[in-house]
Amino acid sequence: MLERIGEGSDGLAAVYPAMLNCMIALRTLGYSRKNPLYAKAEKDFAGLFVDDPEDFRIQPCLSPVWDTAITIISLADSGLPPEHPRLQKAAEWLVNKEVRVLGDWAVNNSYPEASGWAFEYSNVYYPDTDDTAMVLMALRLVQPTEQHSLDELFRRALGWQLSFQCRDGGWAAFDKDVTTPWLEDMPFADHNAILDPTCSDLTARTLELLGYIGFDRNAKCVRDAIKYLVATQGDDGSWYGRWGVNYIYGAWQVLRGLWAIGEDMSQDWILRGRDWLESCQNSDGGWGETCGTYENSSTKGIGPSTASQTAWAIMGICACGDLDRPSVYRGLRYLLRSQKPDGSWDEEEITGTGFPRTFYLKYDMYRQNFPLLALATYVNRRSGMGYHPGFYRCDR
Repeated sequence: MLERIGEGSDGLAAVYPAMLNCMIALRTLGYSRKNPLYAKAEKDFAGLFVDDPEDFRIQPCLSPVWDTAITIISLADSGLPPEHPRLQKAAEWLVNKEVRVLGDWAVNNSYPEASGWAFEYSNVYYPDTDDTAMVLMALRLVQPTEQHSLDELFRRALGWQLSFQCRDGGWAAFDKDVTTPWLEDMPFADHNAILDPTCSDLTARTLELLGYIGFDRNAKCVRDAIKYLVATQGDDGSWYGRWGVNYIYGAWQVLRGLWAIGEDMSQDWILRGRDWLESCQNSDGGWGETCGTYENSSTKGIGPSTASQTAWAIMGICACGDLDRPSVYRGLRYLLRSQKPDGSWDEEEITGTGFPRTFYLKYDMYRQNFPLLALATYVNRRSGMGYHPGFYRCDR
């Protein structure tokens, strides 16, 4: 614990529960508040505080890597040139955030070369596959100053990402095959999330990355991942979203991932996912779903329309090929109608997930970058562009 609090981390695991509990543990063990390690832990914890004229609150964590990657993708897909200085600067920042430390993941994963990206500014022991996939999708869209360096980074990080595929064909976030169910029966099991099971959204995001870079779609890892997605589809056609709220998030990401990897999007099981998305479109043309779906799945797809969830649904339906469906037009009109004069969107609801049934995450960038990405996706598909070829291909 002392090592994980120290250099390379903005606090233990850089997330509220671990950071607070480690301070309690240190004080209980007799560490004074002047002890350097305790002082660092306290300072890191204070970094989560927000004290503004409205109120005082404590953030659960910070998400700069995640937000930066999604914003690069939305801007690049919207037509910002790949050599634009802002994209160059953001890409350079992400490159410098690559984790080269053998973290706790190395206990279950024997892959010899450390790589990947964490969610936060500094969290070297806990990079994750979700951020890594999103960062690689972003970096491929920015004109590299040195192609060789980009190729080497992709080789290293892609190998790391693929090494996390689990026995069931899916991907989890932080670890590999950590699924022993009795661990959650312990009274101190953290938020009933002490495990790191595979999930459809991360599996599909990995497929999306592989599709964009020309990975062999007939490779065993790809076919196993698709089998996993078939097996985890709900009877109504939806997919559970572990890291976003909820079934709208899961269905969007699965459909987008399948399209990117080149799967036949006219298959019945895939169209059932599209049809489910259409079935829960609100009367105002948007989509919405609440965190309550993690408690009660019968409420899936039900909630006030939000900018981010509407964007996800539009992209999921567009992935199935028919851009002229009434649901797409109604969704686009909702986004255009709800956009503010300065180009932004409002969103009061929470659409991000930390620990299901325990706490959720409000990403303030979601209401901006995902609607922009949805509009760009529609325009690019309409023009026949498909997806941006990028600056990295597996066959390089």
